Amino acid sequence: MLQFICIHIVRFQNHLLGGNKMGKASKIIALAIVATLVFCAWSTVRIVKAVQFDMNCTQYIKRAADANTVELAKEELAKAISYAEKNNLTEGVVSIFLHQPKNDVGYWYKNLTEAYAELENLPEDASSLEKTNLLMKMRESLTDNKESGVYVTMPRGISIYPKNVHYFWWGLISTISCLGLWIMVFVAWWYNWN
Repeated sequence: MLQFICIHIVRFQNHLLGGNKMGKASKIIALAIVATLVFCAWSTVRIVKAVQFDMNCTQYIKRAADANTVELAKEELAKAISYAEKNNLTEGVVSIFLHQPKNDVGYWYKNLTEAYAELENLPEDASSLEKTNLLMKMRESLTDNKESGVYVTMPRGISIYPKNVHYFWWGLISTISCLGLWIMVFVAWWYNWN
């Protein structure tokens, strides 16, 4: 998709810069509008990806952590693990420059599968205390308590993984292009370019 957008931007630029029908300022305005549209597309895709991940994975992990029974926790955690496997969220690192342990997708996935295995291996004749202790342990390993509430523990930016490098460059280039071209539009207006 990024490649498609870039190709069309280059074609549009060549079309604009190839003819003498438009003035310098008009060409810059047209390019600024295209850069703004590319930036808006990037923003929209990021928001959609975050919402999809939240609905298909994060909410199931949170529900598993909040479950009152082992069966319910297993059911919800299985949905989250299934989504992670379908979307290749089983290994790697989400960060681009600094490969910090908190950004390790493999560790996050292994934590989910280990929690599920513990739920699965709990004997049916386990006491109520054992079940409660396991649910509490799972809740502590899957969520973090912060001042503003309880959050699911996961690498930041996992919603766009494994294409995080593409999204980084798309966002960076579109932001710089958008800002730079709108500054040029302002300068063109200020100096009254034709």
